[in-house]
Amino acid sequence: MLELSRTPLLTDLYELTMLQTYYEHGMTGNAVFEFFVRSGKNPGRRGFYVSAGLEQALEWLEMLRFQPAELDWVANCGFFRPEFVDRLAALRFTGDVYAIAEGSVFFPGEPSLRVSAPLPEAQLIESRLMNILHYQTLIATKAARCRLAAQQRKLVDFGLRRAHGGEAGLWAARATYIGGFNGSATCLANACYGVPVVGTMAHSFILAHPSETEAFLHFARSHPTNVVLLIDTYDTEAAARKVVELAPELSRQGIQIQGVRIDSGNLAEHARRVRSILDEGNLRETAILVSGGLDEYRIHELVASGAPIDGFGVGSKVNASADLPFLDSAYKLHQFEGKACAKFSEGKSDLPGIKQIYRRFDTNRMMVGDVIGLEGEPIEGQPLLQPVMQRGRRTNAPESLQTLRDRLDANVAALPEPYLRLQAAPTFPVVLSEKLRALNRKSPAHTGR
Repeated sequence: MLELSRTPLLTDLYELTMLQTYYEHGMTGNAVFEFFVRSGKNPGRRGFYVSAGLEQALEWLEMLRFQPAELDWVANCGFFRPEFVDRLAALRFTGDVYAIAEGSVFFPGEPSLRVSAPLPEAQLIESRLMNILHYQTLIATKAARCRLAAQQRKLVDFGLRRAHGGEAGLWAARATYIGGFNGSATCLANACYGVPVVGTMAHSFILAHPSETEAFLHFARSHPTNVVLLIDTYDTEAAARKVVELAPELSRQGIQIQGVRIDSGNLAEHARRVRSILDEGNLRETAILVSGGLDEYRIHELVASGAPIDGFGVGSKVNASADLPFLDSAYKLHQFEGKACAKFSEGKSDLPGIKQIYRRFDTNRMMVGDVIGLEGEPIEGQPLLQPVMQRGRRTNAPESLQTLRDRLDANVAALPEPYLRLQAAPTFPVVLSEKLRALNRKSPAHTGR
């Protein structure tokens, strides 16, 4: 059985067909590819993107190799020659990688990762590398927008059950945590990454008991330090009153009701009514959490309404980034054997050459604009692409998720307010250096060659 997280066969067939041709024609010189989100394809609903997935990408590159079962498939699938299978048996990733640090914000057109390696190696990794980086960037960006909408209120990832597969659910838990969530309901995210795990009960738990009261009591006594009761199975306000009635008895047993959760109906109105019931019952410290079809837009509406909500459980719409389910990302060859190159087809052109991003700040350390220039240009600003892998090995130990969260907090704090808007955010100023513009003008598309 092939291991999903490691196998190089999780790729597109054309990566392998190109490799055989490269080897047969001696095309093994150094190539530079860059990963970016295309300019002009942002539908106006993302003022920024959040870089995420780098750790999993580097881990995969370090482990890249064809195992016997994978070589058997290549040998027997009907597309390849025996000598090509021998080349794959010896293949390892030996290149260098430069990247924007995870948790950093970036913008359309900016290369967030650059690979420099022998052409067959740099080509082979395209599909899986994009798969890793694209998804976590997509979800971390969505999560960061939810954090902006929720302000200081609690956010929890509930999305595993409708995720597009187990790996997606696990990575979404990681990405949402980078993006500012407080935790996830996904147990494996805690086991793998240390993401705080959160959760109590489902409606089935209530339905399995003769009454809500008995269900609440059973759960509270079984989990005395994690008492968040689901109160919308039947009548939300009636259930809130039952919580108030049970509170003194549980308190005498040393058990405090930490919160209640509402998962359906008019969440704002239910929250107001439940808050009144809890306050009148001397449960002013009991939090109200809501869930059910939430995303940054709905969270913003609930917060703006003044509803007394202390936290949000968000799932499908964030886990699948429902309003923008993919980014028009690309991984393109921009230099081969020392010669700059790029794609110049209509509507999908890129920029040639080995590039760097230089970020500029004002005297208050607020971002004022980025310059995309050629590597090594003497341009004022902070260079964002830094070495993260050299000769196939990571240059530093993995960063903690808290470091990534702190980095995103600092990046968001440095972004002027207009770029933080959930809708109709303006385009962040990103310009090309004069040398890059000149190189672009020399391209075949512009010279007529």
